[in-house]
Amino acid sequence: MNMNTNTNNTTTKALATSHILWLFAIGQLGWSILSGIISNWLVYFYQPSQDLQNQGMPIFITQGAIVLGLTTIGAITASGRLIDAFLDPWIGGKSDASKNPRGRRIPFMQWAAIPFGVATTAIFIMPINHESAINNATLFTLVLIFYFCMTCYCTPYNALIPELGSTKELRINVSTSISTTFFIGTAVAYLVPNIAGALPQAWGFVTNFRITVAILSTVAIVCMLMPTFTIDEKTYATMEPSTIGVWESLSKTFKNRQFQIFIASDVLYWIGLTIFQTGMPFYITELMGFDASMTFFLFAGMTVISLLFYPAVNIAAKRIGKKPLVFSAFMIFVLGFVLTSQAGQFGIPSIVWAVVMVILAAVPMAILGILPQAVLADVAQADSIESSEKREGMFYAARTFSMKLGQSVAMIVFTSVALIGLAGMGYRLTALIAAGLCLAGGLIFATYAEKRVLKQIGHMD
Repeated sequence: MNMNTNTNNTTTKALATSHILWLFAIGQLGWSILSGIISNWLVYFYQPSQDLQNQGMPIFITQGAIVLGLTTIGAITASGRLIDAFLDPWIGGKSDASKNPRGRRIPFMQWAAIPFGVATTAIFIMPINHESAINNATLFTLVLIFYFCMTCYCTPYNALIPELGSTKELRINVSTSISTTFFIGTAVAYLVPNIAGALPQAWGFVTNFRITVAILSTVAIVCMLMPTFTIDEKTYATMEPSTIGVWESLSKTFKNRQFQIFIASDVLYWIGLTIFQTGMPFYITELMGFDASMTFFLFAGMTVISLLFYPAVNIAAKRIGKKPLVFSAFMIFVLGFVLTSQAGQFGIPSIVWAVVMVILAAVPMAILGILPQAVLADVAQADSIESSEKREGMFYAARTFSMKLGQSVAMIVFTSVALIGLAGMGYRLTALIAAGLCLAGGLIFATYAEKRVLKQIGHMD
């Protein structure tokens, strides 16, 4: 068996095989289905377009802007994410310091999986079948529970990446594996209206929607539990708990200069990406004129094209480095989002706009789906060498925080800006805002000192 000696621990650890990496990636398949359901369909369900309302979609929560352009759904999702985001460091610190004999990460994941899936289903079930303040409060509570469960699963899960990816090649391989299942899971989440439409129409749209979410949530729970029962964390990961306090660990994490660059770029990336993902059903239906069921087919096409680029991204990253690829991905996103903002105009057929959007989003999604996790694993490992402290959980908790912060801001921006003007003007503005954010994120990432980080950890690979 191939073995790898951890210099921070006298125990010799095995190198993760491809089989182990794919078992690990199945967990990402599960949580990406749940995350995709909320990211793609929460606003669609609770702030339906006028066309959807005309088709009989009921209103469950307060509609329109409530203050300074802020909508109820925007306020609920943003505040829920922000409150939970401040719990990320606490979960990361608890995971780092865990003395559980089964490992520092797996027990957290196993505990969180079922509540995570149940919360996803519950979010779409309101106690009152019409617009009500009670529904507002219920949705806020359920969103908060959802994101707390997400943190409890994803932060320990992501902290295993540098443990299973103990060499430079393995870090890219594990990032490729989980990125593949992430896109598959997100594509599955886009199937919600397709599956709901295949159920008996006599049950009604809302009931079919809820049943579909329950089915997908059950599948996701099984996937999330898979690595917790099939991977022995002790075989591959360091069991030595961190001995410093949560807030001291968080402070040290944010003092790392390369991490500061990464996280600033990452926040902007998540804001831009979430705006785009939230807007996709609206770009497709309102700007391009397709039915909502077309969303899955376009995203599936995007996923297939993206997956075709995965081998090339994996090879290129090992040959020329991750930094130039990530920067290029940001710039392609900028072009794609700008063109999406013009969809449905100039007499160009809608299918042409759809193809352009799919292709220009697929390539950067392949790159940014794989490499940021590998970059963060590099930074975390370099920090552990310099500080002699194993704080991977805190680094990934901080990234989870950035993701939630970005998603929170994106929800506020999208739900507010979408109300501006007529004839889809608000939706066009959201795509332009996403482009501007990705431009800023790319320019910040251009200052990342990749060669310095790789030099620091090179002797371990």
